[in-house]
Amino acid sequence: MKQILVVDDNIAVLKQIAAHLEGDYEISLAKSGLLALQICMRQKPDLILLDIEMPGLDGFDVIAMIKANPRFARIPVIFLTASRDLAMEVKALESGARDFITKPVEKSILFHRIELHLRLASYQAQTEQTVTLLSDSIAASCAELIECRDENTGGHVARTSKYVELLGQDLIQNGLFTEELSAAELRMIVRAAPLHDIGKIAISDRILLKAGRLDDMEFALMKRHAEIGAEILDRMHRRIPALRYLYYASLIAGSHHERFDGKGYPQGLKEDAIPLCGRIMAVADVYDALLENRVYRKGMSHAEAWNIIIEGRGTHFDPRIVESFKNIQDKITNITAGIAGEEAYYA
Repeated sequence: MKQILVVDDNIAVLKQIAAHLEGDYEISLAKSGLLALQICMRQKPDLILLDIEMPGLDGFDVIAMIKANPRFARIPVIFLTASRDLAMEVKALESGARDFITKPVEKSILFHRIELHLRLASYQAQTEQTVTLLSDSIAASCAELIECRDENTGGHVARTSKYVELLGQDLIQNGLFTEELSAAELRMIVRAAPLHDIGKIAISDRILLKAGRLDDMEFALMKRHAEIGAEILDRMHRRIPALRYLYYASLIAGSHHERFDGKGYPQGLKEDAIPLCGRIMAVADVYDALLENRVYRKGMSHAEAWNIIIEGRGTHFDPRIVESFKNIQDKITNITAGIAGEEAYYA
């Protein structure tokens, strides 16, 4: 059952609306803007009926606070008003309200307006989810196609994304990087992770597929994939700023080969100057790359790759992220146990 929050300083209005909606929705009542915000924090409503003219925080104050919080910004708000002032109605819509209802409230109008905006909100959420899934699928498929150029199966993309997710979850649970990493930001980083090597699209097959060690000139050209990838993704983000994950993808592409001691590339960034998403990706990317068979070497065992990550603590990798990698060792080994059968990651 959908939850409706009704906010009005008039107790009689609250009781009337509650009587109209009883049985069809779960109703919460608030007689002030402050109480309404407190209720939102405890139980996120599906729709808010909000009086405009209230003492203390009025309706415009409350909706501004709701819209400023990403957790509540998508909740449809319908203003309640006893005024038919045109300027106020325009201000109400400009503030982000979906609609307004004139008091005293007529039951059938109230019910139909609520149903309309609940359906619209549901449709919007489903559409956004579909677009997100389509965007992620296109991005992952593009990344896998690029990987296939150097004889990878695409499993690297799926596994490293999962490692990044597990690392980020552990960092959050342990209260690390609280100003840089939230659950919402982690979701963006995980979506961005498959694109970390997109810059390889500009690297010659002669270099990507070389069976032996790269000479200095070839390695210099190979290293350019980091800055090329960052530039490609930055341009994409500037064209489509609504796709926020492309911002993180650009950061990851350009920084996942930086080293904690400043000896990486392309910029030689050091310690916290390296974007956090790049530091997380570095651990995930190196570990998985060590496990895979490449044209120039045989893949390592989990134990060998694991030791290299641990030994790189404080030099190649951020020590805090290596600690998280140790914390999730069992989860990591569950993923790598099936590395020979890549199809397991696409089930």
